Amino acid sequence: MTVDAFDESPETIISAKRGYYAALNLAIAKGSDRSRAVLGMAEALNSSFDEILEANTLDLEASREMAVPELILDWLKLTPTRLQTTVQILQRLGELSDPLRRVRSADYQLQDSQTYSQLMPLGVIALIYEAFPELAAIAAGLCIKTGNSIILKGSTEASNSNVAIGNALSMAVAEAGLPPGSLQVITAEHGASIRDLVTQDQYVNLVIPYGRSSLIQQVVRQSTCPVLKSAMGNCYLYWSPNGSMEMVQWMIIDSHASEPDPVNAIEKVLIHRQALPSSLSMLCNCLQEKGFYLRGDAELVEAFPQLQLVKNTEWGCPYLNNTVAFKLVDDLEDAIAWINQYSSGHADSIVTESYQESRQFALGVNSASTYINASPRFSRNPSRGDSVFLGMSNQKGNRRGLISLESLTTVKHIVQGNGRF
Repeated sequence: MTVDAFDESPETIISAKRGYYAALNLAIAKGSDRSRAVLGMAEALNSSFDEILEANTLDLEASREMAVPELILDWLKLTPTRLQTTVQILQRLGELSDPLRRVRSADYQLQDSQTYSQLMPLGVIALIYEAFPELAAIAAGLCIKTGNSIILKGSTEASNSNVAIGNALSMAVAEAGLPPGSLQVITAEHGASIRDLVTQDQYVNLVIPYGRSSLIQQVVRQSTCPVLKSAMGNCYLYWSPNGSMEMVQWMIIDSHASEPDPVNAIEKVLIHRQALPSSLSMLCNCLQEKGFYLRGDAELVEAFPQLQLVKNTEWGCPYLNNTVAFKLVDDLEDAIAWINQYSSGHADSIVTESYQESRQFALGVNSASTYINASPRFSRNPSRGDSVFLGMSNQKGNRRGLISLESLTTVKHIVQGNGRF
């Protein structure tokens, strides 16, 4: 992501204040009004396909001239299918029941009173994202649905796309009668840096960075606001000696099928030393036929020359492409220790027929999600359930794991007295 100068920008302060006052009104807005706004955003996006795709073409041409990495170009490139998927996500969000003000039992009861809790909005949420122009629309839909105002700051590589999408969304929010400042886009013209935005802790309640790990780390270092870290890639799989090669193969391939961002893609595979060489050879041949680039530790490279040697620094870093690295381990405990040291910590898997092994793995791996004989493939709009997801978080706390509508809410405790004193 291109980072601008660090001089404080008055425009950012104005945007943060505007978002703060909008959030106060959004918090008490009717759920039907917020849902109508999200449905309007879907319609506006659907009506602006041509303008958005034109703007995206300009971004792609400029990025190619600046020799932007192919990975970012893939994330940047919009297609009618990607836009239509975004419209469908917004439509689904608009049709979901209101996530706010749901009453929950409190953990305690005060004497002569009744105590309960309700889900409430966080306030102002800032999304800082690298490429992925359509992500702005999805995040905006999640925020408006949960009564939060949102400030969008995209990367300079997607500046034209971000403006085109932002204009469509802003128009829909205004037509729905929601308060000004509910949705704001900070463009390159404002001259605002990342630090300008993430240090407005007086007004901004949560910052969500989305992109490569370098962007995430930059936001975490500079922010004085709470940060919800998203994670992508560098997910591990442990192949037990009693697990099937066919299951391993399917899980790896399926986990990489999420487009355009392989959030939960399995990039590292730990193999028990008792695994049959013939099974590993079959797995490597199959993955290579599917277009994967394969790497391995020194021991495996010696036995399988088609593997390239893994550098030590790679075990803790995501590839974010069709690359898979293999490593031999002595046992399950060794695998768990390695995963806890090097995994990104948001989605790790095991293939085993042993219930005891599956339980030990699920309890021992320090990750937000563990998958047992199941593909960790990520979907923003899963076919089952009533949730839409922005991404995955690897940090501990009440927002760990899938970033959903509830992740963008907080709890308010209400104590109702009975009039005695």
